[in-house]
Amino acid sequence: MHIRRNPRHTGRKLPLRQAQAQAQVSARTARAGGALLAVAALLVSACSAGASTSSATATADVALGALPRSTPAALSPYYGQKARWHSCGVPGFECATLKAPLDYDKPAGGDVRLAVARKKATGPGKRLGSLLVNPGGPGGSAVAYVQAYAGIGYPAEVRARYDMVAVDPRGVARSEPVECLDGRDMDTYTQTDSTPDDARETTELVDAYKKFAEACGAHSAKLLRHVSTVETARDMDVVRAALGDAKLNYVGASYGTFLGATYAGLFPGRSGRLVLDGAMDPTLPARRLNLDQTAGFETAFQSFAKDCVQQPDCPLGAKGTPSVEAGRKLKAFFRKLDAHPIRTGDADGRTLGEALATTGVIAAMYDESSWAQLREALSSAMKKNDGAGLLVLADSYYERDGDGRYSNLMSANAAVNCLDLPPAYDSPEEVEKAVPAFEKASPVFGEGLAWASLSCAYWPVGPTGEPHRIEARGAAPIVVVGTTRDPATPYPWARALAAQLSSARLLTYEGDGHTAYGRGSACIDSAINTYLLRGTPPVDGKRCS
Repeated sequence: MHIRRNPRHTGRKLPLRQAQAQAQVSARTARAGGALLAVAALLVSACSAGASTSSATATADVALGALPRSTPAALSPYYGQKARWHSCGVPGFECATLKAPLDYDKPAGGDVRLAVARKKATGPGKRLGSLLVNPGGPGGSAVAYVQAYAGIGYPAEVRARYDMVAVDPRGVARSEPVECLDGRDMDTYTQTDSTPDDARETTELVDAYKKFAEACGAHSAKLLRHVSTVETARDMDVVRAALGDAKLNYVGASYGTFLGATYAGLFPGRSGRLVLDGAMDPTLPARRLNLDQTAGFETAFQSFAKDCVQQPDCPLGAKGTPSVEAGRKLKAFFRKLDAHPIRTGDADGRTLGEALATTGVIAAMYDESSWAQLREALSSAMKKNDGAGLLVLADSYYERDGDGRYSNLMSANAAVNCLDLPPAYDSPEEVEKAVPAFEKASPVFGEGLAWASLSCAYWPVGPTGEPHRIEARGAAPIVVVGTTRDPATPYPWARALAAQLSSARLLTYEGDGHTAYGRGSACIDSAINTYLLRGTPPVDGKRCS
């Protein structure tokens, strides 16, 4: 998930830390369920959406197996493609379209068109090949990310030696996007009460999930069965071949770490220098993923609250106010909005209720540089009954523009999550039993995130994945990065992934915010740059602040 305005849409170069934070914010990175409907859908944007009732407590005793080294004859036409580059309207970048089979088991059954963008290495120094980047999601546009940030904001020495490349995953943005609700219906969806107080409100929430799922099935029926992370990882190998690279070099953030680890598991011999920043743990079922992430957002809120009460404009308490008390005050404000939404000045008449307000606060948890913006937005809402600031944060999270149009982030996010793993819960009754555990993990956000975990229960396509280990035996060293107070991809996930990958090196950032590379730590940046440029990974267990 992310916050504020996305620099992808501005076309201008921002300072490194600001550009990284804002571009990643559009990448989301969590994945769960619906908002708070959609919020959680983005919430567990890091691994997969779920574990069903039967697998919710299962252990991942199966490891992802590597594919054969030789290319099957039926896939040769795809692996033999050559990218035909052309101008795509962004100075310094060129674009191409490649094809991949819709179904890798039945390559003759049709194609998926993949949008690719690159900016060639600028020199000086010997070219090191292509560096693919992915900002997460699932559902974040990698093409937009490379054009707005990575291709112009990554360290100059990295851009000098690598062609900066991105491919929108199948079903995302320019690569045959999954389509569900239109803008007006998305407005309704994102405002649906995700903390139902009675049977009527529970029915309304379930109906919202069903309507969203049915719309996806109606508009993207064929594609919905083929947007799994495994298929996208296989697409990346097709792109690698078309680029003429013997091995894939890659930097993935958030959900992009799950995608990169999946690639390494399928193609360990073709894995080059891989950086997995804000790592996911593929062994966890959805219930555990969602619960862990709920606790992660509580940790982030506690950090925000401690900082907030030190500031003269904090609406959650004066200096010395305990964080738990600040949380109670925010929760009480959410409850007030549940009963009485406030004005926003929105041209489309939207008011700020509990759902959008919670989304706005969660969006600001991704990066501590947004805390001042959140304080101002909360002050206006809580003291002046003006919800405009929180609505801006929520809209940036959902990638809604000023004309009421949404990117396909939410649609793609749900499509991938609901295919990768079974749903976390199958019924409202199951969620009601789980609410106390979620509220224990986060008194502020727990209830809403518990209900958001229900959305995949109504998906029109059954899941194709299960929790599993990724070992990638035989792969070159892989750098796994974890941030100790990361809200969206909790630090234990990075430790777990590093323990699974046979060649992993764990790099730890002791700090706040989501992901670490390019966010202000010279120690982190130096370690990753050295690895990308020289192939020398950091010492396993290295810690930075």
